[in-house]
Amino acid sequence: MKVLQKTQMFVRYERYNGKTYYGIVEDDRILQLASSFSEIADNIIKYDGSIVEYSEIKILEPVVPSKIVNFGWTYAEHARETGGEAGRREPFLFLKPISSLIPDKEEIILPPSDLTKQVEMEGEVALIIGKRGKNIKQEEAMDYVFGCTIFNDVTARDLTKSDPQFTRGKGFDTFGPIGPCVVKGVDPSNLRIITTLNGAVVQEGNTNEMSFSIPYLISWISQVMTLEPGDILATGSPSGSSPMKSGDTVIVEVEQIGKLHSYVR
Repeated sequence: MKVLQKTQMFVRYERYNGKTYYGIVEDDRILQLASSFSEIADNIIKYDGSIVEYSEIKILEPVVPSKIVNFGWTYAEHARETGGEAGRREPFLFLKPISSLIPDKEEIILPPSDLTKQVEMEGEVALIIGKRGKNIKQEEAMDYVFGCTIFNDVTARDLTKSDPQFTRGKGFDTFGPIGPCVVKGVDPSNLRIITTLNGAVVQEGNTNEMSFSIPYLISWISQVMTLEPGDILATGSPSGSSPMKSGDTVIVEVEQIGKLHSYVR
């Protein structure tokens, strides 16, 4: 697996002028870029000379993808606790709509109780694709990854248990918290994931516990659909997915990447 030696942390944000920028985080400041995501993914880094404070910006979703690809039941214990199939020969696949995405420190809006009565969190590591790829070989798969971020695959569990496929239970608006940053140069095969609900740890796992390797997942899905720059590949959740209610605070923490905060309403 190709592993970069130096990490870089990228954020996407909006400033007071209403314009959207990418920046590189250095300590408690942001070095603003004039580069688009496609340029950044091609390692074309153009600084515009501005140094930005967090108080001056609104953090946005780190990318604008063409699709959100989710791999389910990649952790055996999570498969067992949700009624899935542990030890599958192939990954379990579903998609979330782009309208589900929300950035760090935004609200997860619970649907009306007549639609669902059991909404749960699922803290995950997500890969951000950096270049277009189809029929990717496993040994080349990591060359297509721009970086890693944090994802919360919010799920209406009662609906995924009753529907023949997962679109409705996974697809409500705000059911895709992501961010706050994308870190380039992190090895996604060995990252600790901790999810807390109102300060109590409910999920704890490591990507090294996954049933499928990350290069395999990338190669496998690229046989089905062309991957485009900015696409999100959510790699699945460890066990401990828990119900949420209005007023709750959910934090998904992934080592070397940071913390993703969501407030439930």
